Amino acid sequence: MTDMGAFHEAVTAWVAGGPEGPAREAAARSRVRAVVLLEGPSDVAAISALAAGRDRDLAAEGICLVSMGGAMNVGRFATLLGPSGLGLRLTGLCDERERRYYARGWERAGAVEQEFFVCAADLEDELIRALGVSRVEELVHEEGDMRALRTFLHQPAQQGRTSQQQLRRFFGTKKGRKIHYGRVLVEALDPERTPAPLDGLLAGL
Repeated sequence: MTDMGAFHEAVTAWVAGGPEGPAREAAARSRVRAVVLLEGPSDVAAISALAAGRDRDLAAEGICLVSMGGAMNVGRFATLLGPSGLGLRLTGLCDERERRYYARGWERAGAVEQEFFVCAADLEDELIRALGVSRVEELVHEEGDMRALRTFLHQPAQQGRTSQQQLRRFFGTKKGRKIHYGRVLVEALDPERTPAPLDGLLAGL
């Protein structure tokens, strides 16, 4: 396991009520200087792909992408990792509906001057709008999922929804699909059309 992986594991255990010591020791070994608090693994996949596309090795730069297992956990993670805890720099990416959780978490951690970034709806919405529905459908076809998408679109619950809404919902219908397409959609982006929240997050690291 890499030092950054060990740090992530130790932090997750600490947040769940485990001891503080292993997290501090792992932080020292990995020389982590900043953490990016993300809701789940699909966000990690997208940010990792974006960084790789810009020839950046975040782990080598002392930056850890932290999958929190849900935005409502942000207060605990921010408190333990930010200025009031390990003293690391905080940043993050969230959906618009999660903004209040992040704002409260940052305040609780004493990090109100540190920035986090907000997607207009969610990450998938940002990526679909940046690429366009037609291009996303092409990618779904290239990934061998077009039959599954067509079956999904015939479901009564999808009638009356926009194509963008349907694609967003499709990505969340199968375990692992959001993670997979988080990477696929980001890798297909024109750098000049990178959604502002993602571009701002990476540029600020």
